Amino acid sequence: MTTKNSNVKRKKSRLSIWWKLLLVISAIALIFIIYLDSTIRTTFTGNKWSVPSTVYARPLELYEGAELSLRDLKTELGMLGYNFVSRPEKPGQALIRGNNVTLYTPGFQFSDELEPARKVSLRLDDGMISQISSDDGAELLRLEPLAIGGIYPSHHEDRLLVQLSEVPESLQNMLVAVEDDRFYSHFGISLRGIVRALISNIKAGGISQGASTLTQQLIKNYYLSSEQTLTRKAKEALMALLLELHFTKSEILEGYINEIYLGQDGPRAIHGFGLASQYYFNRPLADLALDQQALLVALVRGASYYNPWRNPERALERRNLVLDIAVREQRLDPDLAEEARKRPLGIGGPSAADSRRYPAYLDLVRRQLQRDYNIEDLKSSGLAIFTHFDPLVQMSAESSLSANIARHEGTNKSAELQGAVIISRPDTGAVIAVLGGKDGRYAGFNRALDARRQVGSLLKPAVFLTALELPNYTLATTINDEQYTLLLPNGDQWTPKNYDLQDHGQVLLYKALAHSYNQATARLGNAIGIDKVVQTVRRLGVEQDFPALPSVTLGAVDLLPIEVAQMYQTLSSGGFYTPLMAINAVVDPSGEVLTRYPLEVDKRFDSESIYMLSHAMQAVTHEGTAKSLEWLLPEFSVAGKTGTTNDLRDSWFAGFSGDMMAVVWLGKDDNSSTGLTGSSGALRVWADIFKQRSSLPIQNLPPEGITTVWVDSDTGQGSQQSCENAIPLPFLLGTEPEQEIRCRQGAERVVDWFKNLVDKL
Repeated sequence: MTTKNSNVKRKKSRLSIWWKLLLVISAIALIFIIYLDSTIRTTFTGNKWSVPSTVYARPLELYEGAELSLRDLKTELGMLGYNFVSRPEKPGQALIRGNNVTLYTPGFQFSDELEPARKVSLRLDDGMISQISSDDGAELLRLEPLAIGGIYPSHHEDRLLVQLSEVPESLQNMLVAVEDDRFYSHFGISLRGIVRALISNIKAGGISQGASTLTQQLIKNYYLSSEQTLTRKAKEALMALLLELHFTKSEILEGYINEIYLGQDGPRAIHGFGLASQYYFNRPLADLALDQQALLVALVRGASYYNPWRNPERALERRNLVLDIAVREQRLDPDLAEEARKRPLGIGGPSAADSRRYPAYLDLVRRQLQRDYNIEDLKSSGLAIFTHFDPLVQMSAESSLSANIARHEGTNKSAELQGAVIISRPDTGAVIAVLGGKDGRYAGFNRALDARRQVGSLLKPAVFLTALELPNYTLATTINDEQYTLLLPNGDQWTPKNYDLQDHGQVLLYKALAHSYNQATARLGNAIGIDKVVQTVRRLGVEQDFPALPSVTLGAVDLLPIEVAQMYQTLSSGGFYTPLMAINAVVDPSGEVLTRYPLEVDKRFDSESIYMLSHAMQAVTHEGTAKSLEWLLPEFSVAGKTGTTNDLRDSWFAGFSGDMMAVVWLGKDDNSSTGLTGSSGALRVWADIFKQRSSLPIQNLPPEGITTVWVDSDTGQGSQQSCENAIPLPFLLGTEPEQEIRCRQGAERVVDWFKNLVDKL
């Protein structure tokens, strides 16, 4: 009896343990389900994705009298994804017939106002808009700006969010037919699919086939990994049921359409049908033809495997299969499907996005944004960043740099030649183009912002500007260009030489700059004080500290191209310091302006000194080291300075016209010789860019305190226009030369000629 009671007690004890264990497991499972349920409800509501910030170029403004060539307009429209048709009837369409252009703009929300969609007609003659009209009477309008890049989350996912109402119904039907034909009837999982997959997996001896519905695919992509384990599949199925419990089929389908991976653009992952439409076809999702929609659906099964650029035949076969399945599932009209099957893939060259990569400029944008914004906010808040970037100027800079570097290829000295370009607007400091290397689309080392190189003679204008601010120096002051030796504090001697190794005697101050005479410049700089020269460099905008050594006068200073650009920006703007700025405004997704970047101006030099220096820098281009610009840019006034460093390691040119300032550098990353001077290398790139894109020469309007006087070009003495050696030079009022050379005129010259003839007889 005792033994029997003991057995019963043990049995009850074991049952009690099992019940407790079951209760614990149930409690854990319930907690786990509650956790998953809470996760789904809180994360699938509101902002589901980290949306990167989008960076936009400047908008192209259209108005009567605007300078614009038909070629440039067509290029801009092509980059914007306009479809050229015989009769524009929808936004994003254009017709070009001769000099007449008809556009249907899609409209755009700018930082200041909404630019509505409108139909525009315009005519171009002689490189400008001669006539313009629109259906709403607007005479000044802007095309939508080109999206030039983004600031992406750490996982590099990019997407263009769309609402289900923006997705063509035919695309929705094809997607459901191919990926989950029972989507609208199941509750997140498909029992029939599970059985089918189970049988297949048993035969395979492992997990070889899934039973994923669209809902499960969304769960896997949004919440889970892609590992093939029973635990992960069970979690996926449970979460799919919970998702279906809380959200409608439309919300789930919209989430799937925005989440699915559809391609790879370098480091950027293309997610969602909205962005894929732009990436593959350069047009909005709503504008896609049926065959194009089918191709996007085809990519769901494997964006890399069915990549239409790498595997066009495979992609075409899969696209047609999508059409066939949609017809079989009675979700697509057979006649429409048959017509779509006959069409080619309908994509251009490798991604339109490939031609819109501007890594060097985007690098500048990021650095300037980080002064005001947390980088994580930039990666996830979906901000719109409007910049001053001009894609047409950038395109010219890229072609000019690559063509000129290619011209030097084949010579031993030019192997691995690299370059950098920065272009801005003199009146605003707006940076409109940046190149960080010879391959403008390669996101590598950004030489424009990070390559610290010796600048050579580019620093000389600071020496001469310092002198011109003093009362005892004018452009006609004579400077000794004989051999110059300076005894240094440590007992060494510094003896700079001219590039041509010649002495030139007494030369006018402006000629010393125009011909870049080292001996005269070194003598002048040390006479006025190196500390003053260094201070002038800082006032021009260079914030970097460097020692005030005598060699500073000849540019023995390492600067970044962007720092050189800031210097010449101040020179080009009449002595007004305006910080170089890439960004115009930052706008949040609701359209509210978060930050504007207005023009900042600080008058750092008097206009008279800058005007006289500009005159000397123009002399550089028509009688000095950049004289080749006389035939490279005929009858077009520009100012600039060549720069060449020791052993021809660096080739520089920096200069400006009335509407553009640019700095060009050529060199090698290992700092070896390029075999190029500033005039034989960088100047040619600069001239090519300005020939294509600059339309306003320097105006040469003297300030009130300036008077122009004729002087002898050798001695600087006051002269007369009729004298053989006379040249006009600008002077600050009260500093004109007092002594005047008299020369005989008209009949007096004839009499002198006969007298000389008689004397010889």
